[in-house]
Amino acid sequence: MSLTEQISQLESDLQELGSLLGKAERKRVQDLLKEEQKKVEKELTAKRLQQEQQARREAEPSSASKAAYTVKITSYAWDQSDKFVKIYLNLKEVQKIPSENVEVNFTERSFSVLVKDLDGKNHQMTVLNLLHPISVQDSYKKIKTDMMLVMCKKQTTKKWECLTSVEKQAKEKDKPNMDENADPSDGLMSMLKKIYEDGDDEMKRTINKAWSESQEKKLRGQEMMDF
Repeated sequence: MSLTEQISQLESDLQELGSLLGKAERKRVQDLLKEEQKKVEKELTAKRLQQEQQARREAEPSSASKAAYTVKITSYAWDQSDKFVKIYLNLKEVQKIPSENVEVNFTERSFSVLVKDLDGKNHQMTVLNLLHPISVQDSYKKIKTDMMLVMCKKQTTKKWECLTSVEKQAKEKDKPNMDENADPSDGLMSMLKKIYEDGDDEMKRTINKAWSESQEKKLRGQEMMDF
């Protein structure tokens, strides 16, 4: 019997009890009818409340539709021991969502993270081309307060220079030219130029101030300031 049918039956019972109560003449019978009437009224109120809650749940969007879009996790930190590479992801209140909402998939040279319906969004991260192979079956995740930890088990016990081959290439690309035949001042200027371009406003102001002071000293016949 559906909830609507149950409510209809209780309403009919209540109506009939009221009719009987109006015809009853003896006090004992009246008291019995009134007591039964209160029980039915209480049950009817509970069923109506249950019906309202059910209607409200059906009207609300599901968890999947609430998480309307996916954002990429681009900020992370990593550390390592001889046996594991550890990736730290800052995800506020991640410990409050169901554990099945946090998925991590491993391959020998990659891993991917998907956190579903956290703060109304899905959070995703994929790292490809790991520097060395990892053990898929021995890698795992940990959920902590406002943080998630991805534990990649190394197949070989040794230190990694960096997390991925992509990061290694990026580091090599960013290294200043160390040609032994080049003018040392050229290398210094190239390094300063890169620091200036990559730095924030405070770093740029500091470099500009130092450069201005060095030029003033040069004009006064002093040696250029050693950067």
